[in-house]
Amino acid sequence: MTTSTNLSSPKPTSQKLGLTARIFIGMIAGIVIGALLQWLFDDSGDFSFSVFGLHVSTYALLVEGIFNVVGSIFIASLKMLVVPLVFVSLVCGTSSLSDPSKLGRLGGKSILLYITTTAIAISLAVTFALLVAPGEGLNLTTESTYVAKEAPTLGQVIINMMPTNPINAMAEGNMLQIIVFAVLFGIAMAMTGDTGKRLTAVFEDLSTVIMKLVTILMNLAPYGVFVLMAKLFATIGFDTIASLLKYFLLVVFVLLVHAFVSYPIILKTISGLSPLTLIRKMRDAALFAFSTSSSSATLPITMETAIKKLGVKRSVASFTVPLGSTINMDGTAIMQGVATVFIAQVYAVDLTMSDYMMVILTATLASIGTAGVPGVGLIMLAMVLQQVNLPVEGIALIIGVDRLLDMTRTAVNVTGDCMVACIVAKSENELDLEVYNDPDAGIKDEEVDFEHLDRNS
Repeated sequence: MTTSTNLSSPKPTSQKLGLTARIFIGMIAGIVIGALLQWLFDDSGDFSFSVFGLHVSTYALLVEGIFNVVGSIFIASLKMLVVPLVFVSLVCGTSSLSDPSKLGRLGGKSILLYITTTAIAISLAVTFALLVAPGEGLNLTTESTYVAKEAPTLGQVIINMMPTNPINAMAEGNMLQIIVFAVLFGIAMAMTGDTGKRLTAVFEDLSTVIMKLVTILMNLAPYGVFVLMAKLFATIGFDTIASLLKYFLLVVFVLLVHAFVSYPIILKTISGLSPLTLIRKMRDAALFAFSTSSSSATLPITMETAIKKLGVKRSVASFTVPLGSTINMDGTAIMQGVATVFIAQVYAVDLTMSDYMMVILTATLASIGTAGVPGVGLIMLAMVLQQVNLPVEGIALIIGVDRLLDMTRTAVNVTGDCMVACIVAKSENELDLEVYNDPDAGIKDEEVDFEHLDRNS
């Protein structure tokens, strides 16, 4: 009997690294390998070899070949889940609402909080930029140019929220249209009686399967993060970073202040929840966001974090988190505030207090008005610069370091999404406090035994 028990007992896994540790190791290893590649090799053909008579550069093979292919596949796999996850989760959440007016409350609270945090973010950015003056004394020039795309009006954005073709909206990843269609579809299911209940059960099963797929991809994340970091740091120009070091460090500093000071104060003041718990449980999602530089690509991980680790009920998380990934631009607003002051100082343009107030107002409203537009951060910055008569060409000065800053501000954005989700859920009594306060919540759900797949798991 004793022998049988020992044979059937699982191997101890206490020494196994957690997902956060593995992602962090992958990220650091990628940064080191990328920096070494840039130092040792170049893309001019040095350190090359011949294969079947073809001249192959080692640098190109690794960076543009292996790292680029694997990294692109990893990003594509995350984006693959965004539309089905948002649609299915939102339909499930909406169809389960017993009070239709709750949707209005969720939307109103979410949008108000997102606008408020964005206004705070840009105000902090402008204030610190004026104190530090990152552009004073610089005489930067660049051969690059930037042509601003025309941003749609707020009225046009509202009109475009209504999908004329839901399937096309899903194919194009138009998140606002998907949200509107999913909400209407869920309401119709709730009003259809037994037929709606049967369909709800199907969507609940679909949601379970999709979340399991998210878990599988999370376990592959350390490798994806490694190649993304390796490619980035093998190609980024460190001389560009050095010339813009003061601007770069200031943006990072304000982003960290917003994430570790503003968010905790807002969360504690409004909901009474522990900010340390939120920050600790956001580690995986923040690392994903930092590596991918995309709130949309990180959305499956953000949703999983909000529901399984923070205890936000699906009916709230399925609405507030996708909405936040579309309109929450706190990190981008911080970049805009610092960049506006920086460009004004470089071009020796004196802005008045009313100009700075216009910057804050424009950037806050633009966070919703340009939702869903490709290259939204630079489009919003162009709008802000035009409002205060600064040359839009100044954007070309900061493009060189914007990729690194984009990583950090995306991590801040997804943290803000989950913070708002927790506040809204707490106000609606839709937050599981036991899950929120449990330090191990959701950890078991991250584990996948690829060697012994269990159909019933």
